[in-house]
Amino acid sequence: MRCDEDIKQVIIIRNDLKMGKGKIASQAAHASLAAYKKVLSLDKKIVECWEENGSKKVVLKIESLDKLNEILRKLEDFNIPYVVIIDRGLTQVEPGTLTAVGIGPWLSESIDRVTRDLKLL
Repeated sequence: MRCDEDIKQVIIIRNDLKMGKGKIASQAAHASLAAYKKVLSLDKKIVECWEENGSKKVVLKIESLDKLNEILRKLEDFNIPYVVIIDRGLTQVEPGTLTAVGIGPWLSESIDRVTRDLKLL
């Protein structure tokens, strides 16, 4: 791993759930931290390079659980580390609702192959 490669973290938020801004921020934070911890346990060097270069993060939206499941299958196919965030249902969504996905930090080129068609939140 060379630290001159572009590395980023991507957070995907389910837009179909119509969560409030605070709820979205909370779910994005959960996704970011959980994905960070996962990658740290898998590849400490990529995390160090990501941090060294500004810890780039991008937050995207997706319009349905079905479309999100397609993204998850592609992440599996390309062996890109990710986490899913399942809400406890104490506020705005039902218990067990998948609200967000955290991807990486990982090579931007790899993540973009999966997420390039998604829009910014």
